[in-house]
Amino acid sequence: MYSVTRICAVKRTPSLFLRCKSTNADQFITINNKTYKSDPEFTNVTPSIISHVNRSLHKKPNHPVNILRDLIEKKLSSVDDAFTTYNNFTPVVSTFENFDSLGFPADHPGRSKSDTYYVNDKTLLRTHTSAHEMECYNKVDSTGKPGFLISADVYRRDEIDKTHYPVFHQMEGCRVWKNRSIDEIKSDLKVLQKKLDEHEMKLIVEDRSLENTPEENPKQQYMTDQEVDLVSQHLKRSLELVISEVFNQKINSMKKEKNSENIPNELKVRWVNAYFPWTTPSWEIEVWWNNDWLEVCGCGIVQQQVLLNAGYEKDSTISWAFGLGLDRIAMLLFEIPDIRLLWSEDNRFISQFTDGSINTFKPYSKYPGSTRDVAFWLADSSKDSIEIHENDLMEIVRNAAGSLVESVKLIDRFQNPKTNKTSLCYRINYQSMDRNITNDEVNQIQKQVETELVDKYHVSLR
Repeated sequence: MYSVTRICAVKRTPSLFLRCKSTNADQFITINNKTYKSDPEFTNVTPSIISHVNRSLHKKPNHPVNILRDLIEKKLSSVDDAFTTYNNFTPVVSTFENFDSLGFPADHPGRSKSDTYYVNDKTLLRTHTSAHEMECYNKVDSTGKPGFLISADVYRRDEIDKTHYPVFHQMEGCRVWKNRSIDEIKSDLKVLQKKLDEHEMKLIVEDRSLENTPEENPKQQYMTDQEVDLVSQHLKRSLELVISEVFNQKINSMKKEKNSENIPNELKVRWVNAYFPWTTPSWEIEVWWNNDWLEVCGCGIVQQQVLLNAGYEKDSTISWAFGLGLDRIAMLLFEIPDIRLLWSEDNRFISQFTDGSINTFKPYSKYPGSTRDVAFWLADSSKDSIEIHENDLMEIVRNAAGSLVESVKLIDRFQNPKTNKTSLCYRINYQSMDRNITNDEVNQIQKQVETELVDKYHVSLR
């Protein structure tokens, strides 16, 4: 839920709207052998997206996403064996689990059909691993461990380019102190700090969050200043340990491969203030890498309402939580240039990686792309039309082309001064990561895109 690069509250697609006639057909959708009744006002999940449900790259042996997940889990658990791991949650969740239990307001943009894949009005494909947070908090007593790690595939409607994909993978971690014992938190922090001090990779840490006033990143009233200070230290040291391990593995790999003349001998990180609706105070950690600050992870001290929703007594518990996007970090560490490669089943990709090791991806071919433009006039609005976000146009292309589409970009927008009608032109780049695609194949896909645009949105092709 705290993935900095993909969090639904941060990034919004440009506000282009098309027009679409609503339908009233009763249909059913089957996901993971379970059937759900669709809802004409909400259902927007597509067969292309459903086909990804059982891929679970975070559990696939010798896959970069799995390698990264396993590396983080082992490092955090090596401190005091405090975490239970959950990697098998199914992706269909309720709107309560995904939004309400975490305090999302009713008008939060993440609830929008333009951002989220709805199965019907009550269920959806989870947009973050936090949809399972309440369930895992409830299991803390039975597991005997005060922390948990959740890894899963998550689903968001988004733009199409080399760094965005509608299915990606998150890891979320939480740590709980039920009795709010200062001595217990101090003891846990001491063990953690010793582990960090012993690590091979030494960090240069800048905490810019300390420069701001408390009002800019407020603590919760039921916590003391000392509690907030100790728990925030435990959270920050935990994530610094993770970053030390992950980037140390990458640097050691670079030394073995001798693929860079500028291998860093130290790692700079910095903490900055952030905002998330379910934590306060909240922070992000950034890493200086390739001459730029890379946003790695969002985190914070969990809002008490989330703990109350999980069944804890008022003022009894304090907890921290973090979330990160596994795909983006894996792409960085393994130097994978296109996110679609993560979904490749080509042995030339799969055979390059081994569990427990980070190595640089070696391109095996660059297949030529083929571009097509689609230009159209938007339809006039009418009573029985509903507004559809630009992400729906992306879904048309994605559903027709699957992994054969590299990017979709708006290249022209024109409003006729006489008719006041709006014309749009999108450039679609079709390119496979694994094979050559023919002009006939691309033309057939393009025709499907154009036909669906006309049928669903009543546009006039130019």
